[in-house]
Amino acid sequence: MDVSVLIPTHGRPEKLRACLAGLARQTSAAGSFEILIGVDGPDRGEGRVAAETLPPCGVPFAVSAFERRGPAATRNRLLERARGRLLLWLNDDVRPDAALVRTHAEAHAALGGRTAMVLGASPWVVHQPDRLFDRLVRETSMVFFYDQMTGPRAADPDHDWGFRHAWTLNLSLPAEAARAVGGFCDWLPRAVYEDLEFAYRVRERTGSPVLYRPGAVVKHDHRYEPLGILRRDVVLGYEAVNLARRSPGCAREIFRRDMAGAAEAGYAMGFVEREERAARRNIELFCATAGAPATVADGPHGALLVRLAFEQAVLARRWLFYTGLVGAVQGRSVEDAQAWAGVGEPGGRPEASAVDSLSAAR
Repeated sequence: MDVSVLIPTHGRPEKLRACLAGLARQTSAAGSFEILIGVDGPDRGEGRVAAETLPPCGVPFAVSAFERRGPAATRNRLLERARGRLLLWLNDDVRPDAALVRTHAEAHAALGGRTAMVLGASPWVVHQPDRLFDRLVRETSMVFFYDQMTGPRAADPDHDWGFRHAWTLNLSLPAEAARAVGGFCDWLPRAVYEDLEFAYRVRERTGSPVLYRPGAVVKHDHRYEPLGILRRDVVLGYEAVNLARRSPGCAREIFRRDMAGAAEAGYAMGFVEREERAARRNIELFCATAGAPATVADGPHGALLVRLAFEQAVLARRWLFYTGLVGAVQGRSVEDAQAWAGVGEPGGRPEASAVDSLSAAR
C-alpha cells in the first residue's frame, strides 16, 4: 500500500460525498492507495455515503465512528489503522483533482529518500452570488497564506515554507514520521493549531521541510460567513494560551512571544478595553461586506480594494483574538468570550457582568 488517504469528518455527509467522488476518479493504480474515514462522533450518514460513492472504483476503504473528541483525536485513530507508506491528510470538504494521490506519491518519490511534508494547492470553490467577502477569503491571508506563496520562492521546489504552512486539508508525509512523534495532540480539541503543532514536532524530530507542490490540487468547498471568521478569531486567541502552556516552543515560533505569560495577559486586557469601541464599529463594517457583490473589486484597482478591505479588518480581528485570550486566562468558556464580543451564536450573549470581569481581572 503506497498511500493512505485519511479524512476526519463530522456531520457533513454531503461534503464528504463530493470528496469521495473525487477520490473514486483517481488515476493512481487500483490497490495503490486506501481511504480511511474517521467520523468524529455518531455516524450521521457518512457510512452510507461512502458505500454509495466508493465501491465502483475498487479502492479499499473503511468508515469508523469514534467518540466525539475533535479532529486531532480522530486523526490519531485513523493513523493507527493506516497501512500506507505515505499518509495523505484531507479535509472532508475538499474536491480532489483526479491526479491528486499520484501527484503526492510522485512528489515524495522525487525526493530521493529525503523526508518532507508536501503541501498541495487548495483553491476555494466560487459560490454564487459571489461577494466581496468571498474574494477576501480567496485572495488574502484571511484563513490560509496561499496568497503569499508566490514569486521566486515558489519557483524553488526545495523552498521550505515552514511548519506554519502545514495545513492538513491537503498534506502528505511519510507514515513513519507521523508515528515517530506520536501523532496529533488531542489536548488541542478544536480545529486550530493542532496541525501546526503536529508539523512543528515532525520538523523538530525529523528535520522535515514543508514543500509546496501546486500540481497536487483539491478545491476547497467551504464558504465562510463573516461571523464564522470572527468567531474563529476568538478561538485562535483562546487556544493560543492552551498552545503556549502545552507546547511553548511551537507557540513562541508562531507568535514570537509568550502568549501564556503575565505580560501578554496584561497587554491583552488593556487592548480589549482600550479598543472596544473602534473594534465593534469595524466588526459591523466587516460583516456588511457580505452583501457587497464581488464585482465592486473588478477593474484596474480591484486588487488594491481587496487589500484595503482586508487591512480594515485587522484591528477588529486582533481585538477578537485578544478577547479570546483574555477569556482563556480568566477561565471562561470560548463561547462566553465570543458572546461578549458580539459574535456568538444567537441568544448566547451573557449579561453585562461579562464586561466588568475584564476590568476586574486586570
